[in-house]
Parts: sequence; C-alpha cells; structure tokens
Amino acid sequence: MIQLDFGFGALEAEFWRLVFVMTRIGAALVAAPLFGIAGVPPQVRVIGAGAVAVLVCAWTPVMPPPVLLSVAGMLTVLGEVLVGLALGFVLQLSFAAPILAAELIGGSMGMNLAGAIDPGSGAQSPALGQYFAVTLSLVFLALGAHLQWFALIVESYRALPPGQTWLGAARFALIGQFAASLFTTAVTIALPACLILLVVQIVTGVLGRSAPSLNLFSLGLPAGVLGGLAALLIGAPVLTDLMVRLSANIIRQTAELLAP
Repeated sequence: MIQLDFGFGALEAEFWRLVFVMTRIGAALVAAPLFGIAGVPPQVRVIGAGAVAVLVCAWTPVMPPPVLLSVAGMLTVLGEVLVGLALGFVLQLSFAAPILAAELIGGSMGMNLAGAIDPGSGAQSPALGQYFAVTLSLVFLALGAHLQWFALIVESYRALPPGQTWLGAARFALIGQFAASLFTTAVTIALPACLILLVVQIVTGVLGRSAPSLNLFSLGLPAGVLGGLAALLIGAPVLTDLMVRLSANIIRQTAELLAP
C-alpha cells in the first residue's frame, strides 16, 4: 500500500494511517500561535499530534492513499498540510489583533521605545503587546476554546476528507476576510485607551501653549505614560470582555472555514 513493507502486516498499515493523519494535525499545531511557538519543544508537538491522531483514527474512517509514495499520494499529503496550515493561520490572525492594538496604544503613550522579544515569533514587539498576548492566551485557555479548536480539527476530517482537501477560491477569500477583520478588532481593543490618551495630549498641548516656559517633551512623555497606564487600568474589565469575544470569534471563524 505504501510501497514500504517491513513485514508487520495490519500493524504496519495502522502505523502509516496514523502518520498520515498526523500530517494535518501537525501542520495546524506548527501554524498555531499557542502550540507553534519556539518555547514548545518539537517533541511535545509530535506527541500532541499523535494523541489527537489516535482519536481521529478511532472516530473517523480516514484512510491513507493506496500508494503514498506516488504523485497522487504526495499531492494528497500536500493537501493535508494546506488544510492544517489554514486552520492554524486563522488562529494566528486572531492572536495578531492584540499585538496591533498594542502598537496603536504604545505609539500614543510613547511606549514603543520599550520593546521585548516575542517568544512566539522571536521578533521584537512592543511591551504592551506581551501584556495583551498573555491576556488573550489566558482567556482563550480558561474558556476551553483550545479544546473546541481541537474538536474542529477532528471535524475537519469529515468536512474536508483526504483527497478533497485543496481549498478553493471561496475559502481563500474567506481567510482574506478574516485578515481584514483583524484591523477592526485591533481598533476596537485600542479605542478606549487611545481616546483617553487623546484627551491627555490635548491638555498637555494647552499647557504648553499657555506656559511656554514648560518643557513640552519633559511634560508630555510622563503624562502620556501615566495616562496610558490609567486607561489600561480603567479599561481592564472591558479588555476582558473583548478578549472573550475575540476567543469566540476564533472558533466561529474556524468553523466557517470548514463549512461547505
């Protein structure tokens, strides 16, 4: 069947079936922000993909292609990788919204001068971005949304069975719509703090015009930082509600991607 026969019969066939199922799950875990970060060892991702693949093999009649080491078999594997990457990329888009919101707030506060290394991507990100990313991760895990995401991965084998996994133009357009909604979500998260910071900057500007002897830079930067921190403290309950809504949107968008 696979053109590689080690003489173990049915046991070997189940092994190749498990490896084939792990392809889509492993690609999704690599692309997902929580499970694909550099801090998660590859061994853990392989173990997680194998554990979910065992459930998929038990619950669904998924079978590998008759000849895996062939052009048709390789195309089927590439289709599995494409679906897994799409499922993880939708999750990645939603987790990027708080980072973009932190860029907007940090620019108004003057906090973009302080950067931190994002453990997920290894790139530099604003300090507030880490705060928003950790908050979304905690809310996402506390709500059990990660379990629903895994359930959707299992459901994807019924919605997009192997051999029919090449995403069409409609699904690619849907992913583009999710990317466009990323900016709307980021503005929604940043709007309360940016409004308060706008008031602080207007007051600072009025003080600078009324008392020219004041050093506008030495007055404006501390006022912006204090006003931004006060805005974050005041808007903490609203931020939690926004993160809960964003977690629900992640699951809804993933389900829409799998809809026929």
